Amino acid sequence: MTNQQYQQCLEACQDCATACHQCAVACLNEKDVEMLKTCIQLDLECAVICNAAATVMSLEGRFSDQLCRVCTDICNACADECEKHAQQGMEHCRRCADMCRKCATACEEMAAVGH
Repeated sequence: MTNQQYQQCLEACQDCATACHQCAVACLNEKDVEMLKTCIQLDLECAVICNAAATVMSLEGRFSDQLCRVCTDICNACADECEKHAQQGMEHCRRCADMCRKCATACEEMAAVGH
C-alpha cells in the first residue's frame, strides 16, 4: 500500500468517527429516540473502532490489516442501519451512512493490500 493510500484510509477512519459521533448526538435529539437505539449503538461502536483503526495505522501497527477488516464490517453495519433512517428523511443518518461506506471501502482496500 502506498503512503497516500495508507493516509487516505487513516483519514477516512477519522472522518467516519466524526460523522458517527455527530449522527449519534443528532439521533438523541430526535423525537423517537427509542426507534433509534440500534442506530445510536452502532454509531458509537463504529466511532470507537474507526478511532482505534486510525490510531493503530498511525503507529504503523502490525495488526492494522486485521483491525481494518473489523472496521469494514462495523462500518457496513452502521451504514445499513443509518440508511433505513435516511429513507425517513434523517439527513444526519444519510451523511453518516455515506461516510461509513467510504470508510468501509478504504479499510477493505487497506486490509486486502496490506500496509
